[in-house]
Amino acid sequence: MSTTDDEVVRYERRGRTAVVTMNRPEYRNAQNSAMTYALDAAFQRAVDDDEVKVIVLAGEGKHFSAGHDIGTPGRDVDTSFDRTAVLWWDHVGKEGGDKRFAREAEVYLGMCRRWREIPKPTIASVQGACIAGALMLAWTCDMIVATEDAFFSDPVVRMGIPGVEYFAHPWVLGPRAAKEVLFTGERFSAAQAKEWGMVNRVVPADELESHTQALAEQVAEMPGFGLALTKKAVNQAEDLMGMRSGMDSVFGLHHFAHAHNAEVHGGDSLGGQDARSMASDKRKE
Repeated sequence: MSTTDDEVVRYERRGRTAVVTMNRPEYRNAQNSAMTYALDAAFQRAVDDDEVKVIVLAGEGKHFSAGHDIGTPGRDVDTSFDRTAVLWWDHVGKEGGDKRFAREAEVYLGMCRRWREIPKPTIASVQGACIAGALMLAWTCDMIVATEDAFFSDPVVRMGIPGVEYFAHPWVLGPRAAKEVLFTGERFSAAQAKEWGMVNRVVPADELESHTQALAEQVAEMPGFGLALTKKAVNQAEDLMGMRSGMDSVFGLHHFAHAHNAEVHGGDSLGGQDARSMASDKRKE
């Protein structure tokens, strides 16, 4: 086992499987930029290793991930990193929409698109919370295995913003389920996610790791080049159904909403929301 970037991400080889684990359990694996680039380095390492056939993405602790880091001490929104996802200038030192667009095009939309095109099969292993930006990570994976007590939500409409940056909702949930998830902001269960076709398998919590590993080993029996071509074929079919162009159009709406918030909320592009208000389940208040 090895770690990268001060242990915010762990990397482990298990036979023909690389297990990449988000490792900020004290913050429910909230994703700051340091974690994003550590994930990217781990994925690149797995792609470059000819012995690795399948990649598993997991989260340490009780929760897969609470989404983007919008409030921990490790939030690094004003820190520069070597950019790898898009050819654009650094967001640091820029202002307003220029800053937000440059950063989010790189660390959110750009990175997720990059990871979706990893030529090896990827499996998200999800327990506990999978909220907002965490959905983006899970959705970039080819398959999702979730525990019976896992729950999902995209409450970003509470900010006045039409969903997270990697706007895959209509394709992974279907249009009507996507509207329900976004309009209500409510959590939905792993069982519901499987019914909608978003999750492949739902397992007891104590079987998540073993079941995910068994699935990875089964997939690893297939020829690697055949898996890569098959993955590309399905992704291309999704894009022909409008996924990529749809995301481009919604990314513009997303940033229009940020700009509107900043204008009417005294510069607050999040519309007065914070990590606590975004995490709450309105049904239980």
